[in-house]
Amino acid sequence: MRLTVDEGEGERVDAWLADRVPLSRTRIARLIGEGRVRVDGAPPKKSDPVERGQRIEVEVPPPEPLSAEPEAIPLEIVYQDEALLVVNKPPGMVVHPAPGHPRGTLVNALLHHVDDLAGIGGKLRPGIVHRLDKDTSGLLVVAKRDDAHRALSDALRRRDVRRLYQAASWGHLSESPLRIDAPIGRDPNDRKRMAVVEDGRRAVTHVRVRERWVAAELLDVKLETGRTHQIRVHLAHVGHPVVGDETYGEGWERGMSGPGRPWARELARRAKRQFLHAAVLGFRHPLTEEELRFRAPLPPDLADVAEWARTTSREGL
Repeated sequence: MRLTVDEGEGERVDAWLADRVPLSRTRIARLIGEGRVRVDGAPPKKSDPVERGQRIEVEVPPPEPLSAEPEAIPLEIVYQDEALLVVNKPPGMVVHPAPGHPRGTLVNALLHHVDDLAGIGGKLRPGIVHRLDKDTSGLLVVAKRDDAHRALSDALRRRDVRRLYQAASWGHLSESPLRIDAPIGRDPNDRKRMAVVEDGRRAVTHVRVRERWVAAELLDVKLETGRTHQIRVHLAHVGHPVVGDETYGEGWERGMSGPGRPWARELARRAKRQFLHAAVLGFRHPLTEEELRFRAPLPPDLADVAEWARTTSREGL
């Protein structure tokens, strides 16, 4: 594809392209690194500013055919029986193969560790009942049988699966507990993002403050519905985005003023990813009807961030 710079002069070339082509900024950076982007015929650095009148060419290679093959990836299996298993997904892992992420996914790991998975999800999503974002850690239930998959999917639709997350959000909520009822759909200005939109699907999130820090809070967040990026979109919508969320909350701390600003900047530096963790998962077993409940503590990276925030908040720094 060929583009000419007629606006946005001075923007980084990767950011400029991300606003104008249907590719993520990460994918664009990869194409630049592979020499598939040319500015006036020369390969740029991703941080180079664009100039009016420049001609930019982007070579997008054809997508690799997607398949799901077993990979010997370590996986924390919290529970397993003949019908299902519960896993504690690490941050940085995509749930199933997709363009840009053909390997290294949770499904690839599951195929290595588990002999049989439900086939309802198809070859790329075997056994997958629900998902977590790539940089969200925590608990997921996976079906090993088709009848279990159907029952668990029905339970999700009936809102009979209990999902509790821990999140850190910027600022201080004006009330707790807080119920956020706001419809979510594609952002009309950026199709790669979600947003609160009038014609979106109904989405309800329940939030309670667990700890108050200098310029942020540790929250318990309960999902009533399960829309894409729901927690991240809803918290950003009420003015308190998730700490470390580069999509919906990047740069929030830079807009602060007053004595909390240095603390917030340090928290942002320490948070290497979005502070969001699926901590509790509860549901009725699809075959035995036993009530099951699982809990996963904060992983070390988020626990370290929380401990720093907690300690410095007590000290009044």
